[in-house]
Amino acid sequence: MTNVPDQSDYFECVRAALAKRPVIMVGGPTASGKSGLAADVAAEFNGVVINADSMQIYRELDIITARPSVAELERAPHRLYGVLPGAEPCSAARWRELALAEIEAAFAAGKLPIVVGGTGLYLRTLEEGLAPVPEIPDVVRQDTRAHFDNIGAEAFHRELGLSDPEMAARLNVGDTQRLLRAWEVLAATGTSLAVWQARQSESAEDLDPDLSLLKLAVIPPREDVYARCDVRFETMVAGGAIEEVKSLLKLRLDPALPVMKAIGVREFSAYLAGEMSLEAAVSKAQQETRRYAKRQMTWLRNQYASKNVTETQYSESLRSKIFNIIRQYLLTLP
Repeated sequence: MTNVPDQSDYFECVRAALAKRPVIMVGGPTASGKSGLAADVAAEFNGVVINADSMQIYRELDIITARPSVAELERAPHRLYGVLPGAEPCSAARWRELALAEIEAAFAAGKLPIVVGGTGLYLRTLEEGLAPVPEIPDVVRQDTRAHFDNIGAEAFHRELGLSDPEMAARLNVGDTQRLLRAWEVLAATGTSLAVWQARQSESAEDLDPDLSLLKLAVIPPREDVYARCDVRFETMVAGGAIEEVKSLLKLRLDPALPVMKAIGVREFSAYLAGEMSLEAAVSKAQQETRRYAKRQMTWLRNQYASKNVTETQYSESLRSKIFNIIRQYLLTLP
């Protein structure tokens, strides 16, 4: 990166544009280099990196969720990484509330907000607002959970399919939190969650028309992502991922909590329980990571509309191209 002696001149376009409330949004699958890109952008444009990954928000999971490296954290301020305990589930609505607060704090500090992550629901929620689902009564939540515990995941999924086939088709048997959510919304409102999600909220509390989003995407070839996913998990093991999972298990959290669903937690839990060899656990976690990356790439290509897509692994050679896109965006904001 070029060193610029007069930093005040260098950031002039950013300061002038902040009144127009620009937000850089960076999407990409796991192991695509998007965190490095976000850190580079923040360092170049006096920005703040705001996490949009549903697992990196939990404080107990640092290694296994591949939170930004020490070097990346030192280059620019990072927010919403490891800020919630695993016992406190973070919904898309809760994340959006936290993210908007961090965006406002960035503007107040004269910094450019840079939202980065691979959780499609979070990115979509920031851009489109929240589906206006009514509050679910506690009794419905409790009855739903009791029924799930009584009949098990497979039977619960089959029953959901009878009353709400669209949501059942979207969800797999192991996606407990979303299965419970789909059931309780239907039970409480008589309307499928799919219908609620299709309704764009027009509430001023949900939408912020003043935000101007520049959407960037890093979507390398699938084979490159898969290879990096495999290497990353081996690196995690060497870096203490198993000890991290062991510490998490000592908390005796509800297995249905999102933090307990993080890729690697179930696999290394099985290893620690003597139910699986370390080699098998790593292989299974690598497979699940590849599957997750594939879903992320599919979502990004189909639902994350952006003309600014980097189709190779992010690297230093792409910096100037991406920085020019951002400069042009900031200088031409209406």
